[in-house]
Amino acid sequence: MEVVIVADAAAQGELVASAVAELIARKPDALFGVATGSTPLPVYQALATKVGAGQVDVSRLKVCQLDEYVGLPAGHPESYREVLKREVLAPLGIGDEAFLGPDGSAEDLPAACAAYEQRLADAGGVDLQLLGIGTDGHIGFNEPVSSLASRTRIKTLTERTRVDNARFFNGLDEVPRHVITQGIGTILQARHLVLLATGAGKAEAVAATVEGPVSSMVPASALQMHPHATVVVDEAAAQQLKLADYYKATYASKPAWQGI
Repeated sequence: MEVVIVADAAAQGELVASAVAELIARKPDALFGVATGSTPLPVYQALATKVGAGQVDVSRLKVCQLDEYVGLPAGHPESYREVLKREVLAPLGIGDEAFLGPDGSAEDLPAACAAYEQRLADAGGVDLQLLGIGTDGHIGFNEPVSSLASRTRIKTLTERTRVDNARFFNGLDEVPRHVITQGIGTILQARHLVLLATGAGKAEAVAATVEGPVSSMVPASALQMHPHATVVVDEAAAQQLKLADYYKATYASKPAWQGI
């Protein structure tokens, strides 16, 4: 996989937003896979700036969701659908009709998972999928020991992940215990995967993902098997990479027109 080490989150956001803009210019009706959390926010902000300046036309762009909590009522402010409406769709001026996501409040959750898989397929597949990474190496909500061939399904959150997400709720008791998530096998079908990480707290997970063995204990390590995976990290998140100097030199010598 390609590893790009940038100075900070702002540089990360501008770089990845430029890659998304290039995709849209090449394929206006692309399917853009988005993720929640604080890490991708600079990407969305930089992309919104480009849209506002008339540099990018998102009128035909489609956006899809990586995961969703189970059991939150429709319209709950912390459902990922609502979060993405606030952080991605509204700033970019994209309507709900262009948004694909799983139904975490469905009565038949397995059917909802299968239906979402089918919707992604019917849309032609994901062109570029943004990913964050957990401190334990999870992507989406594929926790350690998740099958590397898994499809969209219901998962039980680990206590560690619930504690990490409690800051978005009024205490740990409000954090759902189950989610619908794209499986690792589903994620790997995207044409381009871009994993983002910032801060020293993610350094161990990044090193295990990039330089460790492919293992279900580090779900993100499955990106090593993808033909076009890009890991974009800041200096702090890169501090445990043994080959950091090599990655920097390789990217510095890359022709600018190749992008990421």
